[in-house]
Order: sequence, then structure tokens, then C-alpha cells
Amino acid sequence: MIFCVEDDPNIRELEVYTLQSVGFKALGIGSGDELFKALECGKPTLILLDIMLPGEDGLSLLKRLRSDKRTAQVPVIMATAKGSEFDKVHGLDNGADDYIAKPFGMMEMVSRVKAVLRRYKQEDKQSRLTAGELVMEIDKHRVMAGSQEVVLTFKEFELLHKLLERPGQVFTREQLLTDIWGYDFAGETRTVDVHVRTLRLKLGEAGALVETVRGVGYRIGAGYEKKNFQRSAVFVNGGCYHCFRADCGYYVPGDE
Repeated sequence: MIFCVEDDPNIRELEVYTLQSVGFKALGIGSGDELFKALECGKPTLILLDIMLPGEDGLSLLKRLRSDKRTAQVPVIMATAKGSEFDKVHGLDNGADDYIAKPFGMMEMVSRVKAVLRRYKQEDKQSRLTAGELVMEIDKHRVMAGSQEVVLTFKEFELLHKLLERPGQVFTREQLLTDIWGYDFAGETRTVDVHVRTLRLKLGEAGALVETVRGVGYRIGAGYEKKNFQRSAVFVNGGCYHCFRADCGYYVPGDE
């Protein structure tokens, strides 16, 4: 949904009609008060924001949008008066993603909307990695397994990040040790195995996505369906090799 914040009803209706005609969902909004009421019902994919509005102007609204964590990342295109360099600079300095000078053609507006959304989509791909129900938000240093947030140590996060960047690619233990712990690390490849095992345990069912390639290393794969492997489970010191629990009824094929 694109919010078109414009006090002139004729321009507002034309913006909404044009965006809808090219496949976007759009909502016309006439003031800052209406904008924040609409935001209570849902977050838009983009806001087309006029600077000259009754009551609170567009620049003030932009500052409020950027200071609220719910709307801080919503792309905003400012509509400014033709030739008003101050408004353009002030808007961009306060977090606008683009501007369009009035009077503008509707096709130019559509092109700018598409360009901003395309840019955001590319940036989102770079800052967000996914595999199955596993989601890593790199900027926020957060990992979600389904609806549950998973708390990882710094090295566990780096290890998972490395694997998620190249799903399907097999990384040797030596590669992971060098890339994550560094050339000068005095430990051995067993360090990688221990961290992988702990990572799988913390991720729960999503840990199945971290696959062992026998004799080579690890990769992010398609995962597997948990089954009862009670007779085949490998136990070490009274506990499962995979999760260390004595009552474990399954193991990850290839981990033995």
C-alpha cells in the first residue's frame, strides 16, 4: 500500500488513480493527522509526501516518521515546489529517499516510486538472509527461527552468517576456521564442530538446515524431516553426539 499525502483533492485522486492503474494499492490522505491515523491501521510500502500541507508541514511529518521505529525504514518521496532547492536539500537531509518537483507528470511519479522500491528491495536482500523458516537480520544482529528469536554468541552468528550467504555451498572446516576465527587462531577444526553442534541445538528444528557433508564440512541445505532414529543414534559419554541429551531419540544423518 502506498500512502499519497496531498491536501489538494484533485491531485490526490489523480495520484491514487495512476498508481492503482499500474498495479499498486494506494490510499489518498489529506493531512498529517490523517496520515498518523492511517499508520495505526498498517504500515505502507512507501509514502508520497507533499511538503505544503495544512497544519503540520511535510518536513515536520518526515522527522516524526524517521524518529518512530515503526516507520523509520518506510521509504518516503517528497513532493516539493519547482525550483525550491532548500526544500529538496532539507528533505533529503532529514531522511527522504527521493523528491519530485511540482508540477510533475504522473508517469514520472510512477517511475520514481518504482525506482525507490527497487532500491529498497535490493538493500533488504543484502541485510536480510533467509533459509526455510530461518531469518537473519544482519543490521539488527538478530536471528529468528519461525516466530522465536534465537540468541547467539558473536562467533555463532558469524558462522551462521557465513553459511547463509552461500546456501548449498559446502565450506570445509578449515575454511570456516580461517574465515571466522582468523589465521592466527591456535585452535583446531574441532572448534568448528562444537560451534555447529551448539548452533543446531539453539536453532531447534531449523538447525536441520545446517547439514554435514561427510568428510568435507558444512552447508545450508534443504533440511530434513525429524524421524525416530533411536537404534541408530550415536551416544558419547552418556549423551547424544548431536545434542548431548541422554533421552534423545534421533540424530542428524552424517554427524557420526
